[in-house]
Amino acid sequence: MARDDRLSTDERRLFRGTTTRLDVPRDWRRTFVPRPAYDADAFGRLSERIARFLGTGQFLVYMTATILFWVGWNIFAPESVRFDQYPFIFLTLALSLQASYAAPLILLAQNRQEARDRVQYERDRDVDARTRADMEFLAREVAALRMAVGEVATRDFLRSELRSLLADLDTREDDRV
Repeated sequence: MARDDRLSTDERRLFRGTTTRLDVPRDWRRTFVPRPAYDADAFGRLSERIARFLGTGQFLVYMTATILFWVGWNIFAPESVRFDQYPFIFLTLALSLQASYAAPLILLAQNRQEARDRVQYERDRDVDARTRADMEFLAREVAALRMAVGEVATRDFLRSELRSLLADLDTREDDRV
């Protein structure tokens, strides 16, 4: 019986955890609950916008106003409408929750910025390497031109040669006469 080159389902299950061969198709597992799909780039952009806002004076003013209102309301309002008594446990919980979400969002924004900076640094290195190669090429060309100019007669050299030839001709004419 001729054997098919492809692996059977049982063989794929056997190899699933032990090999990462690229010529063997992965056996996708069926899931009863689909995994939520999200756009990581869109989430990253949102986290950067939030992180940028958290770093502004506007956020600090809003946060300060909110906390002052909270504390003022819970100190000066009638006891029947106060929602957070003196130790301000609920305010502490709200600030802790805000900080627990802000820190990872800021770190995510920093990681994305670091990745962009890394790409920019690589581009800068490439441009620097090309510029350095161009400068070396131009330096060699200028050196070659200097060497070539050294072999070319200059205007002053031609004038002096012509004057000496004229002087020789004048002396020859004087000798003939």
